[in-house]
Amino acid sequence: MNEIICPHCKKAFKVDEAGFADILKQVRDHEFEKELMERVHMLERDKENAVKLAEANTKNELQASAAKKDAEIAELKAQKEFAVAQIEAKKNAELSELKAELQTIESEKKLALTEAVNKVEKERDLLVGELKTKDTEKQLLETSLKEKFENELKSKDEMIAYYKDMKAKLSTKMVGETLEQHCEIEFNKLRATAFPNAYFEKDNDATTGSKGDYIYRETDEAGNEIISIMFEMKNEGDETATKKKNEDFLRELDKDRSEKKCEYAVLVTLLEADNELYNTGIVDVSHKYPKMYVIRPQFFIPMITLLRNAALNSLKYKSELALVKAQNIDVTNFESQLDDFRDSFGRNYRLASEKFKTAIDSIDNSIKQLQKTKENLLRSEDNLRIANNKADELTVKKLTRGNPTMSAKFVEMNDNNKGV
Repeated sequence: MNEIICPHCKKAFKVDEAGFADILKQVRDHEFEKELMERVHMLERDKENAVKLAEANTKNELQASAAKKDAEIAELKAQKEFAVAQIEAKKNAELSELKAELQTIESEKKLALTEAVNKVEKERDLLVGELKTKDTEKQLLETSLKEKFENELKSKDEMIAYYKDMKAKLSTKMVGETLEQHCEIEFNKLRATAFPNAYFEKDNDATTGSKGDYIYRETDEAGNEIISIMFEMKNEGDETATKKKNEDFLRELDKDRSEKKCEYAVLVTLLEADNELYNTGIVDVSHKYPKMYVIRPQFFIPMITLLRNAALNSLKYKSELALVKAQNIDVTNFESQLDDFRDSFGRNYRLASEKFKTAIDSIDNSIKQLQKTKENLLRSEDNLRIANNKADELTVKKLTRGNPTMSAKFVEMNDNNKGV
C-alpha cells in the first residue's frame, strides 16, 4: 500500500499498487500532453516566423528581379527601335533599287514584246503564204488521188467481173478442185522447211461410205502422233442455182474425222462470202462438234501452225500417254494370251473329257459284252461239263440197251478181237 497526500485538503490516504500505477499514468499523460502542446505552439510560431522571413526574402528577390527585368526590357526596346530603324532604312533602299530594276525590266519587256510581235507577224505572213500553197497542193493531190482511186476502182470492178464470169463458167466441182489445189500448193511451199515429218494427202478411202478432202498427220522421231487434221474444202460459183451454207457440211465432216481417227476437223470455205462471222478470222464451232473450226483459205497455213504448236506443247504428255498405252497393251496382250490359253486348254480339256468319256463308255460296253461272253462261256462250260459227265456215264450197255442190232454188232466185234 502507498500513502498519498491530497494537494488540496492536505489529507493523507492510501492506495494499492494498481491505483497508484493508474494515478502515476494519469499524471504522466497530463504532463506529456502539456509538454506536447507547448512544443506544438513553439513549432507553429517557428513556422510562422519562417514563412514571414521567406515571404520577405522572396519579395525582395522579386523586386530585384523585376527591376532587372525592367532594365532588360528597356534595353531590348532600345535595341528593337534601333534595329527597326536600320531595317526600315535598308528596306527603303532595297525598295528603291527594286523599283529601278522593275522599270528597267518593264522597258526591256516592252522592247522584247515589240520584237516578238514583229517576228510573229512575219512568221504569220510566211505561214499564210505557205498555207495557200499547201491548199493548192492539197487540191491538186486530192484531184490526183481521186483520179487514181477511180482508175483502181474501175480496174477492181473489171477484175471482179472477170472472176465472176470465170466462176460462172466453172462447174461447182472445178471450183472446189481449184480451192483444193490452192491449199495443196500453199502447203507444199512450206512442206520441206516447216513440216518435214508431216503427211498431207487427199483422203481416197471411201470404204466407210464417205471421205474428206485432205488428211494432215504429223509424228515425232519416235513415231508418236503429234497432231492429225481432217480438212474439207468447200466453194461454189456465184451463179450456181443451189446456195449452200457452211453448217450443211459440219456433220459429215465430223463423221469423217471420227471414222479416219483424226484429232481435229477444219472446214476451209469460200461459202457465205458476205457472212461477217466467217470473214473475221478463225471460227470455233466446237460447241456443236468437238475440235472443229471453220476458216477462210488465207488462214489455212496459220491454222495448221496454231494447232501444231499447241500439240507440240502437249507432246511430252502424249509420249507418256503412248508409253502408258503400250504398257496397257502389253498387259492386255498378256491377258489376251492367257485367256486364249485358258480357252484352248478348256476346249482341249473338254474334247479330251468327251473322248475319255467315249472311251470309258466303249470300255463299259466292252465290259458288258465281255461279261455277256463270259456268261455265255460259263454256260457253255456247264453244258460241256454236263456233256462230259454224260459222256463218262455212256457205256456199251446203255448204247445197246433196247437195240438188238447194235448189241449183236458189239458182241460180234468183241469176238473178233478175242480171235485175233
